[in-house]
Amino acid sequence: MPRIAILISGTGTNMAEINKRVKSHDLSCEISFVASDNPVALGLQYAQSEGLETVLLPYGTEGRDKAEKVLHDLCCSRDVEWIVLAGFMKILSPRFVRKWERKIVNIHPALLPSFPGTNGARDAWDYGVRVTGVTVHLVDSGVDTGIILSQKAVTIEKEDTLDYLVKKIHEVEYDLYWQTLKKLFQGAYSFQGRRAIDDSN
Repeated sequence: MPRIAILISGTGTNMAEINKRVKSHDLSCEISFVASDNPVALGLQYAQSEGLETVLLPYGTEGRDKAEKVLHDLCCSRDVEWIVLAGFMKILSPRFVRKWERKIVNIHPALLPSFPGTNGARDAWDYGVRVTGVTVHLVDSGVDTGIILSQKAVTIEKEDTLDYLVKKIHEVEYDLYWQTLKKLFQGAYSFQGRRAIDDSN
């Protein structure tokens, strides 16, 4: 059973959904720890209430290099196989990503490569697209430029508000992320260049 570390910065709702799927045995993995760059992240409180170990990465006090060393050393000491980003708002350095090549997974609230960055849902809304969605991808040294594992579209209806669109996107995220992680952990993907092939279909 693979061991994973989950990184958050805020409420940790995707982390909570992953944890629920682990507890229900829908997703076969062990959450080794939950780490955050933000000492007041609400997701840390949830993780602690669930009996998960939590770690504060010292971005604010000691900078990125030290924080990434803490994360790397902890992952190595706990035999972590996958690093799962769930609303983690820091950009991992190319050096760190190379150490964990194709072992870091992220979820993004838009259909990449459109609308990368921290405000994907709002950027899609402001641009006026009719369809946006959710992307699960491997992390590389760019910003939201890694190999795409899965995507699901979300239609923007004329009666939608931005807040309601964000709610619809979250609902898709909660379902798509754990299903993609399940396939990834089971080795269901093969790769042809940048293309990830889902061999379970």
